[in-house]
Amino acid sequence: VGQALRQHRQAAGLSQESLADRAGLHRTAVSLIERGQRSPSVETLQRICAALGIPVSRLLSDAEGLLS
Repeated sequence: VGQALRQHRQAAGLSQESLADRAGLHRTAVSLIERGQRSPSVETLQRICAALGIPVSRLLSDAEGLLS
């Protein structure tokens, strides 16, 4: 999930801090998720995806594609 999140964040032209602000999270939380050091809750994924303007299903599908 972290790698897919990073790709979407960068494609949106957002810094970790900007995304965190939009999602109502701390920048450290976004960093930890992107590095795979924290697993996000469903609520956190919803907030991040809303901030990115994408459905959670797209993020998860992209993450699954990166595993293949």
